[in-house]
Amino acid sequence: MDLLNLIEDPERAFAFTGDDLDAERIAAADDLFQRQRHRISLLDKRATDAGVDVIRSYADIVPLLFTHTAYKSYPQSFYDKGRWDKMLQWLSTLSADDFSDVDIEGVSDVDDWLERLWAAGHAVIATSGTSGKVSFLNHTMADRARKTRHFKYTHGWPRVRSDNDHVLFWMGPSFGRTSAVEAFHTGVENWARPGAVHALSDEPLLISEVSKAAAFRTKMAAGTATPDEIAERESADAAKSARMRADLDKFIDTLLAHRDQPICVSGLWAQHMAIMERARELGIGDGEFHPESIVSAGGGVKGVALPADYKDQVARFWGDVVRTGTYGMTELSQALPMCDGGRYHVAPGLIVLPLDENGERLLGPDDAVNGRLEARFAFLDLGVEGRWGGIITGDKVTIDLSGRCPCGRPGKTLLDNIARFARPGQDDHIGCAGTIDAYIRGVVGS
Repeated sequence: MDLLNLIEDPERAFAFTGDDLDAERIAAADDLFQRQRHRISLLDKRATDAGVDVIRSYADIVPLLFTHTAYKSYPQSFYDKGRWDKMLQWLSTLSADDFSDVDIEGVSDVDDWLERLWAAGHAVIATSGTSGKVSFLNHTMADRARKTRHFKYTHGWPRVRSDNDHVLFWMGPSFGRTSAVEAFHTGVENWARPGAVHALSDEPLLISEVSKAAAFRTKMAAGTATPDEIAERESADAAKSARMRADLDKFIDTLLAHRDQPICVSGLWAQHMAIMERARELGIGDGEFHPESIVSAGGGVKGVALPADYKDQVARFWGDVVRTGTYGMTELSQALPMCDGGRYHVAPGLIVLPLDENGERLLGPDDAVNGRLEARFAFLDLGVEGRWGGIITGDKVTIDLSGRCPCGRPGKTLLDNIARFARPGQDDHIGCAGTIDAYIRGVVGS
């Protein structure tokens, strides 16, 4: 049984109990481990330290997992000083690819470095780094294709399937080596009618600019930003805000003009509120959109003044359209789609590993309370080959072990109450993080 290919029939894929896939999942995990162990030095180190040579159970996977912070474990001095050779050496410890074909001669900044990697066939994706340090995750082109296929069959499930017959509106930039922009391109490939794609801006999302903004916020918090630096930042932010406001006004008017057609819309909560406010100005009421339209909203509420009932207002405004829900992250190629019962379902090619808060012990039914397990979310993604797909995340999840979702489908599901273990500004403490960081520092120096 090919666990990854099962997603092409999502009703079958999400009809397994989970337990009935245990043998296939464990065998697939071991096969992936045997192929990747000697290609990824950190994985080999983890396996050697744990004495794991064969995966015979889910518990055997736990000591092989990487922390989510491993992908930003490079010494900051490498990044700040433009030591792109050392950054490449660091990335090699976490990746299955050979980066010797990457030309780093004359690299100007992090965005140029990323483009050199992509030019050599290495699809390295960066997090935006809005809260600080940037993470970098390597993917093969085959990884990208598998992820696109996964979203083809899960985005909109169980109500609609991708049809390449929607006018697609993306409330973000159309270019950048980030997971958000990758999601946009995935949406274009799966949903967009040819020639019917609208992005908020064609101005690229540059990691170098995001990093500078994060560094400035750090200086402001520490009280070390100079008056000249503050004035320069305020001027740059004002100019960018003006450009974005003009782009948003034009974008919204175009979107509203297509409301009688099936559209696909994705954006932040505040952006959806802006669409609603503009519609009110034009006399457009609630629920005037094509019922086959697909709407995704989430994030972007930190530091933004929104009414307490903003989610309800947005829901009323769009009316009876397809509202998608997905639990995912940059590290995950097989995001968990939400069913009509408000639960997240797990694809056959994804092994969910509920751990204790320290990320060291696999939890089971004996740890559950009333059939529900509160755990740190960890997983092994069988659809990733450019790096090791085993990750311990910073998320606290609740898993229903009852075996039956309110939607009627069998299997374990995740509740829609996901939170972070660490509060904003705090470090996340995962037991193996220190060991991983020490190994990487030993390999690449500091």
